Formats: sequence, C-alpha cells, structure tokens
Amino acid sequence: MLYAIMSQDVENSLQNRLTVRPKHIERLTELQEQGRLILAGPHPSIDSEDPGEAGFSGSLIVAEFEDLSDAKAWADADPYVAAGVYASVTVKPFKKVLPI
Repeated sequence: MLYAIMSQDVENSLQNRLTVRPKHIERLTELQEQGRLILAGPHPSIDSEDPGEAGFSGSLIVAEFEDLSDAKAWADADPYVAAGVYASVTVKPFKKVLPI
C-alpha cells in the first residue's frame, strides 16, 4: 500500500538539511531502485523552486510499504529525524487516484 510521509521542519533547518542530505537521498534512491517511490521532495519556505537562504519548511514522500508500521519505522529512521531537521513527521495511508 502507499503511504504519505509528511514532515515539518524546525526553524532554521537549512544547514542541518544540507549536512545530512546525501544520506537522506541515498535512502530515497534505494526506494526508487526497488520501484516503491512515487514522489519525494521538500516544501520551499517561499514561493520559489530555489528558496536559497529561506530554506524549506518540510517534505513530502509518497512510497509503497508493507503496512503502516513499516512506513512509520522507515520514516523514523530518516537521517533528517536523527539530525533534528524535522520537528514532526506524520505518516498516513495514501490512495493514488490520478494519474492512472
């Protein structure tokens, strides 16, 4: 089943994000190689694809997991969690309707 992993950053998270980003991307790449990643990306803090110093306010990942507890365990092990980038993480089942 698909799950949405929605994360909210702490204030001024940009430097921590940049420091651990390679490890974060490595985990996402593993999901992609397994054919389980639907989409992933950050929410810019301002209305711009490149927010520069403004950084990001959070992230969204939609991926396939065995069940909700598996999705939560995966989210809890994210390097951004360990580095204190995220203030909170919500994991919910997700039903893809479009595109088909």
